Amino acid sequence: MTTALITHPACLNHVPPQGHPERPARLSEVLKALDAPEFRSLLRKEAPRADKEDIARVHDRDFVDELLETMPKSGYMQVDSDTIASPGTEEAILRGAGALVLAVDMVMSGEAKNVFCAVRPPGHHACHGRAMGFCIFNQIAVAAKYALERRGLQRVAIVDFDVHHGNGTEDIFTGDERVLMVSFFQHPFYPYSGADSRAPNMVNLPVPAYTRGPVVRELIEQHWIPRLEAFKPEMIFISAGFDAHREDDLGQLGLVEADYAWITARVKEIANKHANGRIVSSLEGGYNLSALGRSVEAHIRVLADL
Repeated sequence: MTTALITHPACLNHVPPQGHPERPARLSEVLKALDAPEFRSLLRKEAPRADKEDIARVHDRDFVDELLETMPKSGYMQVDSDTIASPGTEEAILRGAGALVLAVDMVMSGEAKNVFCAVRPPGHHACHGRAMGFCIFNQIAVAAKYALERRGLQRVAIVDFDVHHGNGTEDIFTGDERVLMVSFFQHPFYPYSGADSRAPNMVNLPVPAYTRGPVVRELIEQHWIPRLEAFKPEMIFISAGFDAHREDDLGQLGLVEADYAWITARVKEIANKHANGRIVSSLEGGYNLSALGRSVEAHIRVLADL
């Protein structure tokens, strides 16, 4: 099985002020982990810039235009209370979205069976007309809509295992019967959403602080898997946030590397059964550097059959 890794040096150049959790060292740690000899079989690609049209399929055009026109040439720009742009941010967000579009093309053409996009900033809090929560453009949403509207797929699933609810992805796809989104997240917790969703295409599993892996696995078996099996997705997208790890201080859940490997394996079983193995995964959260690197390694080992 061919697994591809897509990234770009520009994603290191989004540099919020010192002390911000969403720092370039996150991506450096991921790339260092995937530079180990066991990952030499990965097909490595450099992310292109996304077309504005691809981004505007999921984000309001005025929002996209205004954001790109006001990106700072020096200093910082406060995008929202948690999200800060630097002079390198514009290129990072365009390369991040471009990585996901390229990933769709690669799995559709058969060049790769599955793809991991090592990009930042993350995206799953970015709503149709609003950036928030470290996220500016919603890369996973861009890719899912591209797969549906440009690559001819009829059904795609989005799996989100970040510690925070992917409110932006839900905002974009609520009520879209072509998209099934399944997630678990700590609740009550930022962004204080998801627990009361009534959309039939959303399978949200809010869990309390200090929930550990075995409970999450049981919930996935009970709630995610039956819905995914019934939906029969033609491609699966993963918002791969690793901040539910027990060592990550931005959340209070208790997952470990083995849990991420197990989740990836279960998703992969669904993809092999219904989607010809097609999976596109993209980095979301994960702020303890050691835990992030180890968790990404576990995720990729399963994707690549290592």
